[in-house]
Amino acid sequence: MMTGSVDAARDCVQESFVRLLHAEISHHDGSVRTYLSTIVYRSAVKENLRRNKLAEGPPESAGSPDPTPFDLTVRREQEREIFRAIRMLAPPQRDILVLRFYGDYGYEEIATMTGVALGTVKSRIFYAVKTVRTVLQSRGVI
Repeated sequence: MMTGSVDAARDCVQESFVRLLHAEISHHDGSVRTYLSTIVYRSAVKENLRRNKLAEGPPESAGSPDPTPFDLTVRREQEREIFRAIRMLAPPQRDILVLRFYGDYGYEEIATMTGVALGTVKSRIFYAVKTVRTVLQSRGVI
């Protein structure tokens, strides 16, 4: 969701693993997951700067065991609306929101990855959720 494109996200992940293989790690604080996530995050930010355009649409979602065609259509439309609302956010808010809810990272991990103060991470998430909720309510999604 940070890059707006599945292909761009794959490129960022591949580039990140190549960087990890060639990296000379000078300290052993923190986890490999956080270290790699930081590389992926920064790669995605660079990719967004290079491309500087909006995404084509939301990623495909995995459904429940036997959803009806109507259920699938409604779910896809809701996901599109949520995706559009998230993409409307300013990049600092959007990136932190995606890391928190789609990347499942804790506040401290996000602060470490992005180089932003913990309080700033919390306030950006708060205002991002508030903005997305307002947009979705105005569109009748929630």
